[in-house]
Amino acid sequence: MNNQIKLAVAAALLAAASSANAGISIPAGDWTLDIGGVVNAFYTNNKKTGTQSAANIGTGLLPNVLAVSGTTRQNDLDVSFVIAIDPGGYTSHSLSDGGGQENRQSFFTFGDKSWGSVKLGKDLGIFASDAILNDMTLLGVGTGAYGAGAAGNATTTLGGIGAGYLYADWKEQIAYTTPNMNGFQATVGITQPYNTVAIAALGGLNSALGGGSQPAFEGKASYDFAADAVKGKVWVSGLSQKIQASGTNTLSNVTSSQTANVGDIGVNLNAAGFGLTGYYYGGSGVGTTGELLGGLSANGSKRDSNGGYVQATYVLPTATKLGVAWGESKMDPTGADSFTNYKNERWTLGAYHPLTKHVNLVAEYNNEKTTVNSAEVTVNTVSLGGILFF
Repeated sequence: MNNQIKLAVAAALLAAASSANAGISIPAGDWTLDIGGVVNAFYTNNKKTGTQSAANIGTGLLPNVLAVSGTTRQNDLDVSFVIAIDPGGYTSHSLSDGGGQENRQSFFTFGDKSWGSVKLGKDLGIFASDAILNDMTLLGVGTGAYGAGAAGNATTTLGGIGAGYLYADWKEQIAYTTPNMNGFQATVGITQPYNTVAIAALGGLNSALGGGSQPAFEGKASYDFAADAVKGKVWVSGLSQKIQASGTNTLSNVTSSQTANVGDIGVNLNAAGFGLTGYYYGGSGVGTTGELLGGLSANGSKRDSNGGYVQATYVLPTATKLGVAWGESKMDPTGADSFTNYKNERWTLGAYHPLTKHVNLVAEYNNEKTTVNSAEVTVNTVSLGGILFF
């Protein structure tokens, strides 16, 4: 696929020892159009503390995707666009149609390799984007499988989201990316500000509600390198957003605004079939799992949160990739909170086999443990299925 839809799938393709290939290319006047996408389905069996096992069939961390893109060169500028639809594949009862529907990408870019490019529209967020793109469960299911009570949107599962990193999400944005300068590249932009969201459904933690009075500011910088047989990437990124009471989203007993801030650092190394990824994030007021989810206590005080994950993989001579990952996300209470501890931890074991250059078969085991105060809830998930890229 000769377009930026690769952003969401190229890392997964490389992780499966496959090659990113063009989709269906169509010359159309000054444009080259491309049709590509993702199709996937997984059987999952989930066992949650105190409940019976639940069997489901649905999509994994990636949704099904059908994307149309175009590229052209006009007035000494490279111009491109992407429009995608993302149908889910999970249903829970009769007459429920075909699962959830998302529209994650609709953006255009213009620029030149001499000075960089500008993006306008909806695409993967800037902060924490490398965390999810380096997650091996991008090819599979991870945590939050249907029946576990975590995903809830009937479109995708969570992978390692909320147990090692925050979700970068799909956001309206205006962003500038520098040209690649001997491996170094940076992106800065403004993105759609989010409202804070209560986290009552995840353990009864009371949260204040507030809205974004200004755009969120996001940025990242990365360096790709190669030394002998070792290839790698190091990155940092961050997000800052002002939160202010406005309209119906009011901060209880709070008249002043707050600012949510978060930053991260990560590294990915690959040599002789081995892969290692290490990642850490920390912030204040940003919440957990999703950005601004539970970031403020009931009186509007900012909760601190942090987490990270470690992942090791090895590609066998058969091209099958084996992987193990551990991740954890924590959120600390404020003086106004009644809870003393919130933590989400997961272990994932996975096997990813490229049946063809486009089809990957996947088997995963995931153990997730959520701790609120001293109460623990564990979900064990076994998933089997496959994913196709075209």
